[in-house]
Amino acid sequence: MRRTVLTYDVRVYSIETRKDRPKPYRLHWLVGDRKHSKSYTLRAQADGRRSELMTAARKGEQFDRDTGLPVSELRAQRGSVTWYQHTRAYIDRKWAAAPAKSRKNYADALATITPALLKPAKGRPDAALLRAALYGWAYNRNRWELTPPEEIAAALAWVEKNSLPVSELEEAKTVRSALDALGLKLDGTPAAPRTARRKRACLSEVLGLAVEEKYFTVPVNPITTVKWTPPKSVEEVDPDSVANPRQVRALLRAVREHGPRGAHLEAFFGCLYYASMRPAEATALTLAQCHLPESGWGTLTLRKGAVRAGRGWTNDGSAHEARHLKARAEKDSRPVPIPPHFVRQLRQHVAVHGTASDGRLFRTNRGGLLQETGYGEVWAAARQSALTEPEAASLLARRPYDLRHAGVSFWLSSGVDPMECARRAGHSVAVLLRVYAKVLARTQERANKRIEEAMRDWNEPE
Repeated sequence: MRRTVLTYDVRVYSIETRKDRPKPYRLHWLVGDRKHSKSYTLRAQADGRRSELMTAARKGEQFDRDTGLPVSELRAQRGSVTWYQHTRAYIDRKWAAAPAKSRKNYADALATITPALLKPAKGRPDAALLRAALYGWAYNRNRWELTPPEEIAAALAWVEKNSLPVSELEEAKTVRSALDALGLKLDGTPAAPRTARRKRACLSEVLGLAVEEKYFTVPVNPITTVKWTPPKSVEEVDPDSVANPRQVRALLRAVREHGPRGAHLEAFFGCLYYASMRPAEATALTLAQCHLPESGWGTLTLRKGAVRAGRGWTNDGSAHEARHLKARAEKDSRPVPIPPHFVRQLRQHVAVHGTASDGRLFRTNRGGLLQETGYGEVWAAARQSALTEPEAASLLARRPYDLRHAGVSFWLSSGVDPMECARRAGHSVAVLLRVYAKVLARTQERANKRIEEAMRDWNEPE
């Protein structure tokens, strides 16, 4: 690939007349240290071309040293592929290998970005219709063979006609428009920082593909040239959301007392706490993954999770998709030791409730995969029953996922090495230290007190 060298160093000379030539009027110009020339039959043609070059230079355009052309002409030569066409090609390329949840995230990001990259033409669909057309149809590869409703088809036709060329994203102001759109929800309120960052990553990848396809004059991702401050994100676990062991026991007891469904889910929530599992991992847990001895510690060997993405995004039309462990290779596993009393609880669960036909420990009444709405209702009821009124109104264990945070926090506060905590939780050590920074700060205070006590024992000055 020829490397494009751009420069503002341009000199356009007067037209030279050579009467003995078929094209007697020759235009000379210098770009950097490279000379360029072109001959014309008519003087007016040469004058017109000289005027074009002079205008581009006065506008502050850069010129390509090798071709002698201004940037605007280089972009025009690279074709008129639009942002909409390019993003559809991106979805087509990514779809087969992408998990259903990632497909959904790609569509979400592009349905947010694309409205900011449309021409201000008449007949623009309203924001809700535009969102439905882009998210539900344009960027959902599963629906490309289907006939959309009339209003959706009309909206997509308008988008296709009025999408900006990809080449315009070489301009900083255009990239900034796309970035600014990431920070807002459909109603104009600020988006969650983590959501904005995820969508920015998608934008960067799409622009990277445009660089690969040579849609830009310079082989540089334009997003790297724009100064943009992402929304501040709070990743640390809030200690106020972390339940202590006594509170966890009360919550699990309240779950058990919430009728037959609660009795079935007690061990499910126990997995989130005692093994610090993600809900998707507990949903997919099978008896074959459990080592449950009659006495002593057991082990849960985690291999996959059942991720809910929605029927419209999976290959087989099911609501869930089995995926390998987060941030792990396809066939990787994560053994997690569990304490004796929880081993007994799981053995009791299997004895009373059995397993699903595929060996899963937890299931719906019809044998299906657990739904977030179902176990979420039980958890909400347990909080109201087990916690005091001020506690129930607080952040304390507000979500089932907070049990995982409570489990990891308990390990850390018990003095377990952070590297071992990270391994059991399926984190990198860096992520563990960042996410549990406030919890670790509390453990550091206790460690300091122990050191002070030891120093006093040895009569060391404090």
